[in-house]
Amino acid sequence: MIIKEFLATEKAVKLIESQNTLTIIVNRNTTKKDIKNEVEKLFSVKVEKINTLITPKGEKKAYVKLKQEYKASDVAHKLGML
Repeated sequence: MIIKEFLATEKAVKLIESQNTLTIIVNRNTTKKDIKNEVEKLFSVKVEKINTLITPKGEKKAYVKLKQEYKASDVAHKLGML
């Protein structure tokens, strides 16, 4: 499984609203291409870009920016985050 969880922290919600970006914890050995394909398939959206980092806890966090014609807030509503 690629996606472990979607973050709904204060910062993550702010990114959803201001930058159309989802924050996701993913499997550590997952590539950006895998993340992109998974998000596009699950939510029928197009991804503009992905930034990843390894947290101090050792988890891989992905910031997934959606293309302008798609709203991250719509995806968040589907997930019950907002």
